[in-house]
Amino acid sequence: MPFCKGCGHTHVLRKLNEAMLQLQLTPSDIALVTDIGCIGLADMMFVPVHTVHTTHGRSTAFATGIQIADAVLAQSALKTIVLIGDGGAMIGLQHLVNAALLNVDVTVLLCNNFLFGMTGGQNSAFSPNDFITPTTPNGNIIPPIDMCRMMEASGAEFSVRALATQKGLSDTIARAIMHPGFSLVEIVELCTEHATERNDLSGSKLAQVIESQGQRLGDIVIRQTRKSFGTMYAAKNPRKPVPPSLTEKTIVPSFQSTLNEQVGIVLAGSAGERVQSSAKKLCDAAIVSGVYCTQKNDNPVTQGSGFSLSEVILSNEEIFYTAIDVADVAIVVSQDGLTEVKENGLLERMTSSSLLMLDANLAVPETVAMVEQYPYRKEFGGDKAALAAVKAYVRKTGILPEGAL
Repeated sequence: MPFCKGCGHTHVLRKLNEAMLQLQLTPSDIALVTDIGCIGLADMMFVPVHTVHTTHGRSTAFATGIQIADAVLAQSALKTIVLIGDGGAMIGLQHLVNAALLNVDVTVLLCNNFLFGMTGGQNSAFSPNDFITPTTPNGNIIPPIDMCRMMEASGAEFSVRALATQKGLSDTIARAIMHPGFSLVEIVELCTEHATERNDLSGSKLAQVIESQGQRLGDIVIRQTRKSFGTMYAAKNPRKPVPPSLTEKTIVPSFQSTLNEQVGIVLAGSAGERVQSSAKKLCDAAIVSGVYCTQKNDNPVTQGSGFSLSEVILSNEEIFYTAIDVADVAIVVSQDGLTEVKENGLLERMTSSSLLMLDANLAVPETVAMVEQYPYRKEFGGDKAALAAVKAYVRKTGILPEGAL
C-alpha cells in the first residue's frame, strides 16, 4: 500500500476489494472514479477495472455522467463507485447533493479523516470542534457537517457511517454497491501523518469523537421507495430504433492495413484550419482498414485562435492508454502548432527513430528526430495543409491504403 503507516485508506481499499470479490463482480463492469487526494492513489491498485481520476471535488459529477450514460445508452450493467476524501466532498458538495437528488445508481465511499491530508493537514468541513490543524492551531470553532444526514435530506435512501477498522465494513460496502440508487458510506478513519500528530486521537477514540459531535455510527437511512434515475429515465424515454440514415453511416472495414506495430501520431497546427477534422479522417481510414484507433484533441479555451492539436494512436490491438508519451510521428503545419509542441515538451521526448514532418515555412527546431519539410501551406492552403500532410504520411509509410483515406 502506498499510504502512511496506520492510514485508514489501507483498510478502506482492502475492504472495497473484499466487497467486490464477495459480489463476484466482473472487473469490466466496474468503474472506479477517484478524486484528488491520497485516496486517488487507488487508481493504480485496481488494474483490471475501469478507473477515472478526476479534478478535485468533481468525482461524483463524473461518476454521475458515467452511470447515466450506461443506464440510458448501454445495458445498465456498470457498477460505478466513487472514492473521495472529506476535502473533496467539501469542495464538491453540490455534486453529492445533486447525485442524491437524481438518485443515480452510484456508490460513494467518503473517506473522512477530518482534514485535507495530501496538502498539509488543513481543516475541512468535517473537522470536529476543537480539532487542531495548521489552519486551526487553537482548535476548530465550526461544527462539522453531518454528511449522512445531508444526503438523507437530499433524497438519498442509503446513507451509512462506519469506521475504517470496523468488522463487517466489506459487507456494508457490498450492500451499498448493490443498492439500486444513490448510496453513500462515510468511512471515519485516521490520518496518521497530520491528525494524530496534533490531536489526542487514535483508532479506538474515533467512535467517541463522532458521538461528541452529535453524530452516530451505523445505518442512518436504509430504504427503497424511489427507482434509480436511469430506470425512470428509460421508462419515460423509451429507446427509438436507429434511423436507417445513421445505420448506413456505420464504418465497415473494406481495406487491408500493413500496420505491424502501434503508432502514435501527433498532428499540430492552427485553430480553424481543420487540424482535428483531418486527424478524424485518418482515424476513419484506420477503421475502414480494420485498425483500432483513438483520437485525443487539445486546443486553447479561445477555440478560434491559437493552436489546434490531435493525438492519434493506430494499433492492431485494442488501445487502453490513449495518451502519447513519445510520438512516433509529429506533423506540424503552422507556427501555432510548432510553438505548442515545443512548449508541451513533445519535441524533447521524440527519439532518433521518430519522424517530424514540418511545413517548409517553419524553422527546424532542435530535435533528435528525423526531419522532413514540404510546403504544405503554400501548395494546399492553410485549411488543407493538415490533411495534405496526413495523406503524405500515409503515402510515405504505406501503413494504410491511400484509397481508405
